[in-house]
Amino acid sequence: MRIAIDAMGGDYAPDEIVAGAVEAINQLDKDDELLLVGPQELIQAKLDGLGFKKGPLTVVDAPDVIGMDESPVDSLRSKPKSSIAVMAKLAKHGQADAVISAGNTGACVAAFQMRMRTLPGVNRPGIAVVFPMSAGPVTICDVGANIACKPINLYQYGLMSSVYAKAILGIARPRVGLMSIGQEDAKGNEVVKRTRELLRSDPRMDFIGNIEGRDIFRGVCDVVVCEGFVGNVILKLTEGAVDGLFRAIKQELMQEKARLALKFKPIIMRVYQKHDYNEYGGAPLLGINGTALICHGSSKSRTIRNAVFAAKKCHTQRINDKITECLSEARVRTSDA
Repeated sequence: MRIAIDAMGGDYAPDEIVAGAVEAINQLDKDDELLLVGPQELIQAKLDGLGFKKGPLTVVDAPDVIGMDESPVDSLRSKPKSSIAVMAKLAKHGQADAVISAGNTGACVAAFQMRMRTLPGVNRPGIAVVFPMSAGPVTICDVGANIACKPINLYQYGLMSSVYAKAILGIARPRVGLMSIGQEDAKGNEVVKRTRELLRSDPRMDFIGNIEGRDIFRGVCDVVVCEGFVGNVILKLTEGAVDGLFRAIKQELMQEKARLALKFKPIIMRVYQKHDYNEYGGAPLLGINGTALICHGSSKSRTIRNAVFAAKKCHTQRINDKITECLSEARVRTSDA
């Protein structure tokens, strides 16, 4: 399996990205290969600095870089040799089986959709993020790929995320909840109301109805469906809340006796690790005709290392085949929404 990694994507690129790729090499299968996409001389210098001599890793030259604040479509047009654009072309021509980037999310979604295309029957792809909860993992889709959703998009997010939760997370029958401003059927805008009808009409999904933001943390469902604007706000708010909570706990422990603080430190670290996005690698862009993972902009080396193995699992579990099969059997069509 060949996995292409955007060496210039993210706040800590290329150092952390290159380091993560090197960390992953020792745990790859013998037939696996990593393709580091970025300015060749710069990336090679980083590899030399890490003492990397030989292994299943190739540098693919991509002299241009798309910044995190650049317009996705305009930057792809003006920078056809950027790392994101080149990586998408590798996947299009079958030279990469999976792509990973912590770069500009909009540019990634646009490039992957334009070059790799979507799966048959998929209208718009969605980014699916796994939230680790005490009651079990919760998959939220979409968290930023599509901020102007139609009911058919949200319905397909529920279906694709259910397939993902079943195949990757091992949930036999994922419970699907639709994000709204209240649990009652009358709550929500017209898009939410129409989406609820579509989700409810599919007997293959265990649709539990509307949910509220707080329900994500209560373990009432395994899949949350929402448009990208809402999902991204949920994602960033949760990250900030978790970080602030652990800072507060740390501050309180520091004020206690040293023995008491040391006693609780291992417990706090275990809990933090379970809620650390770096441990989960990247979020799959569901609906793309290929394996594409989008990582957090502040990804560190272990994020990229874990993203490599997440990409391998998605590929080997043939998620796309299962999504295509599920969509082909769906009664809901674009004309219905």
